[in-house]
Amino acid sequence: MKLSIRRGTLREPGPDLTRLPVAPDLTGLNIAEGLRAAVAFASIILLEGWLAWPPLLTMALAAFLTCFCDVGGPIRPRLRALLAFAGLGGVVWGAFGVMEGYGPALVLPVAVVVIFGCTFARVWGVPAQTVGNVLVVVLCLALDRALTLHQGVVVAGMFWAGGLWAAFLALVVWRLHPYRPAHAAIGGVWRGLSRLARDLRRLSAEPQGTDPAVWEAHARGHRRAVRDAIEAARTLVLELARSRARLSERNARALIRLEAAEQLFGVMIALSDYLERATPAQRAQAARLLRLLPPMLKILSKAIRRDRPVDLGRIERALARVKPAADADPAYRRMAEHILDRVRIGAKLSGPEDLAGGGGLAGAPAPPWRETVMQPLRANLTWSSANLRHAVRASVVALPALAVTFWWPGPFTHWLTITVVLTMQPFYAATWQRALERIGGTVLGGVIGAVLAFYATSPPVLAAMIVPLSVIGFAAKGVSYGTFIACLTPLVVVLVELVEPGHSSWEIVGMRALFTVLGGAVAVLAGLLLWPLWEPGRVRDALRTALQTHARYAEAVVAERLGEGPSAAEAAARAAGLASNNLEAALSRALQEPMRHGRSRIEAAMIADATLRRMAGRLAILRHEPAPVGADAAAWRAWRDWLSRALAATASGDGLPPKPDGADSAAFGRLAAQVELLAGTLKRAGIGGREGR
Repeated sequence: MKLSIRRGTLREPGPDLTRLPVAPDLTGLNIAEGLRAAVAFASIILLEGWLAWPPLLTMALAAFLTCFCDVGGPIRPRLRALLAFAGLGGVVWGAFGVMEGYGPALVLPVAVVVIFGCTFARVWGVPAQTVGNVLVVVLCLALDRALTLHQGVVVAGMFWAGGLWAAFLALVVWRLHPYRPAHAAIGGVWRGLSRLARDLRRLSAEPQGTDPAVWEAHARGHRRAVRDAIEAARTLVLELARSRARLSERNARALIRLEAAEQLFGVMIALSDYLERATPAQRAQAARLLRLLPPMLKILSKAIRRDRPVDLGRIERALARVKPAADADPAYRRMAEHILDRVRIGAKLSGPEDLAGGGGLAGAPAPPWRETVMQPLRANLTWSSANLRHAVRASVVALPALAVTFWWPGPFTHWLTITVVLTMQPFYAATWQRALERIGGTVLGGVIGAVLAFYATSPPVLAAMIVPLSVIGFAAKGVSYGTFIACLTPLVVVLVELVEPGHSSWEIVGMRALFTVLGGAVAVLAGLLLWPLWEPGRVRDALRTALQTHARYAEAVVAERLGEGPSAAEAAARAAGLASNNLEAALSRALQEPMRHGRSRIEAAMIADATLRRMAGRLAILRHEPAPVGADAAAWRAWRDWLSRALAATASGDGLPPKPDGADSAAFGRLAAQVELLAGTLKRAGIGGREGR
């Protein structure tokens, strides 16, 4: 998918913005999780085949669904999610099974309210979102058969038993290593830094006249990826630290390495901006560092992921070979020394004292539970919230789909409602992607499942197939959504043929494919027609936020160099990076939407995004400039005030204030030129001020 860009603007938007992110990530393959899920689910299926007691099938299904709700990480958050699902799932199945006997006039309104709550639960994070999604599946399955009060109590009890059995296996008997997700995430950060360094080496080897668009594509791809990886790792490490009674040595190492990686990321942004404008002689000075840095970072990445010691002697010898010479360019020498220092810290296995002022990660207290619950709720109880609109949209569209369950009863109709609700996402681009992955994965997995079931000649053979299919299905949960659906569908086909005998495997596949395609089409159409939040408007909001955070970043950098109070530059750099990532995510979604209008504004926002990335690089270099004194300090303060006012004026669409004296300043001249480019581009596109609103 390509975007046509007018001559004289941006040559191409970069693949990371225009392509649907559907590629599988094989690092997410987890055989241990697949084996554990197979034991939790298939063991009960085999037991039911031996005892022939139907309530065990409910227990098996509860264990099966509970495994979906385990998103990994520290024990305490996982325990809350699994117990919440087990308790609520039993209530939902038992209650709706009993209510179904009273007809659709009672069931449908209550079901719509429950679906609203389940889809709105995403405001409390991924675990709550996952629990909500799987509860929708439970609700749809509950409407397949009316229950008496006694049967409802039995079903609820067996569901609780199955959920507790799966949770017991996950958290007590077969525990996945609680530190492993955090170590893998931090190792991924260092691996991303290795890729960034390798790409810098490639670009710096190009001729002096390298197209600036190539450097812009480098910044969009690598900086966004590393910043996202840092934030994901930060979340895991903080959850792990809060779930333990004390800060263990292993968690301390994780904190140190994450903080070292983030500081290394900041100086590598500065190095990127330096190399883009460097002379051939200056690039030659950095060639040895860029040649040895990627393999060093890759070694660190592997060691961190496996939580194993690093060969410090090997690292020190490599660092000695790339130490900058005394006569090297001063700016490059300061950056190189900082890079080597961060690599050395990452290689050590010692306590938190090795990184003074490490950002306060270890001491960050968990917020009060009232704030954790009420703050996201209050923030999203507005019609401008994409999450609220998504919940209302899902509830409205689920109503006719649920009605089909009553008008056309059968063992397959619940797939329509499940597909509609789970395919629908807050943003149209994500809904379109989810529909493609779900339909493609269902068709491919259905064909595989039908072939397997066709050659299974008896229930014992079908039951035996469940074990390997469970392993494959759950092991692929972290690879990609499409891969997961493709690996899970054969298990669903075999399970339906085992539980609902009398249906051929090809009938099961055909009905599942039919309802999946129909549900995906309904979800995509609903995303287009029912209260959509089109991304061009959200791009403007994200752009204003990015301008404001970069203004604060500039103020923090100048304050740091002038020694005005405690440094806030690291936190400001992080906020600016996150704002740029949010802007690029909004741009990516906008480019995947039907382009009804606003193309010129999206192009302008893309140019603004590239310019802000360049500003961030220049500000990172300023952090390594000598501290100004005397008249230079006064000039730095004047430029700081101008940058703050100029970026605020750019965001509002007003004219730029006059520049301070010394417009040819080597430190601020390029920043001023970038701000002027931003203001001119956004003004021509009508972004900002009254027109932008």
